[in-house]
Amino acid sequence: MLNYNSILKDEINHNGLSIKEISPIMKLNLRGKKREFFTSVGKNLNMILPTEANTSSSSDKLTSIWLSPDEWMVFSNEKVQKDSNIYELEEMLYNSISKTNLGAVTDVTDQLVLLELKGENIFDLFASGSPFNFSEFKEKKGSTTQTLLNNIDVIVHHKDENLVSLFVRRSFSEHLCSWINDSASRL
Repeated sequence: MLNYNSILKDEINHNGLSIKEISPIMKLNLRGKKREFFTSVGKNLNMILPTEANTSSSSDKLTSIWLSPDEWMVFSNEKVQKDSNIYELEEMLYNSISKTNLGAVTDVTDQLVLLELKGENIFDLFASGSPFNFSEFKEKKGSTTQTLLNNIDVIVHHKDENLVSLFVRRSFSEHLCSWINDSASRL
């Protein structure tokens, strides 16, 4: 696992909005189209990948986010060991998907930072820095989107009312957190 410093030392709170980094969380990127791919993933994950655009599906331990017609991100709902980047699930998926040419499995754990935002002003914050219209998005629990936030590519997952997961590339995470801190203080 990448040896890195957390981008947020403490939880940030502004005007009823809290932002914290959730780390370490296993994140895998899955790609595939064949029926056998979906069958294999379903057996290994014990859940069905979402096939409708901008949706997600969850089990007790995992959540999968639709990214494109043949791409998903699967991440753990609970923290994993920080001293290792060896995941049993990744190995199982690799053996049943990548080795059999059904698709691709890529570990993106160290590539993406997961921020959790809570509060009533989340979508006001997003509206101040994103071209995406969140009016319908905020009404649908489990909805997802890939958009720009302050000109930075992000993946947004609407977990629950007033609770959002935000995935951002590690190289842009510090800049995005600085913008979020500044913008949240002005809400």
